[in-house]
Amino acid sequence: MVPVTGVSGLAIVAGAVLGLGLWLLVSAMPRVGRPRLMERVAPYVADFSDGARASLERRVVDPTPVLGLLVLPAGRRLRDGLSQLLGGNETIARRLRQAGSTKRVERFRAEQLAWSAAAFAVATALVLISPSLQALPTVIRMVAPVVAAALGAVAADWLLQRAARRRLARISAELPTVLEFLTLSLTAGEGIFDAIRRVARAGSGELPAEFARVIAAVGTGVPVASALRELRDALAHPALSRALDQILGALERGAPLAGVLAAQAGDAREESKRTIIELAGRKEIAMLVPLIFLILPVTVAFALFPGYLVLQTGF
Repeated sequence: MVPVTGVSGLAIVAGAVLGLGLWLLVSAMPRVGRPRLMERVAPYVADFSDGARASLERRVVDPTPVLGLLVLPAGRRLRDGLSQLLGGNETIARRLRQAGSTKRVERFRAEQLAWSAAAFAVATALVLISPSLQALPTVIRMVAPVVAAALGAVAADWLLQRAARRRLARISAELPTVLEFLTLSLTAGEGIFDAIRRVARAGSGELPAEFARVIAAVGTGVPVASALRELRDALAHPALSRALDQILGALERGAPLAGVLAAQAGDAREESKRTIIELAGRKEIAMLVPLIFLILPVTVAFALFPGYLVLQTGF
């Protein structure tokens, strides 16, 4: 029995990959030759002819279904592990909804996998091509593509979180104005549905767009309370959730909505002021960085450099 060495094992794997690629190419090539009369007539009689339907059935010679059955369980385990590591599907779905994206969780996972594959390929190419990286230890060169792939997946998740945070911040900025507009509409005698529809038509921000979704859902037969509850659970915005809870409670008890929304608008305005003050405090600390490390050294240099020149020329 001939022992299988590393070179022969690599040759076996390369031969298997080459054969599989040739099989895929041959299966994808169109058939050469004129179709028979039965094949041309079969599409027109397939509705009532079993023989025509059997003739039109595609005869599969492609190996990809077999490979799919073999690889699918491993792919599912990898996908589930990635989902648990980078956040569950519910968390990703909530972030996509908060970011205003129309993507599904599966599409985002596919894009995340593409980010990982691209980072892995770039890191592998750099490790193999760059002379400076080839001087590193072998362990580091082997681990670098894996780390790059993990960073690619994390980067895609971070970008999604950033988009969700920015959109929630815009909703927070729009919330006091929208609540005050709803209060004015209710005080003028309109109902809650008409007031929400007026905001959705007159506004152009993120929150009016969400109210437009509520109007569309109510138009398809969903109750107003259920549509508002779905908006509250989907966005999970604290201030908006409190306002919607007050609206839902007032609708259930029959309380006047104008006073409730006026109080919520005042609370949202105060919270917006507190957020601005906290942001100003953080920015004030951040402004010290260029002041200390850029402006102050340049000022000291301009103040001391003439004296230094005088001392050099005098002595």
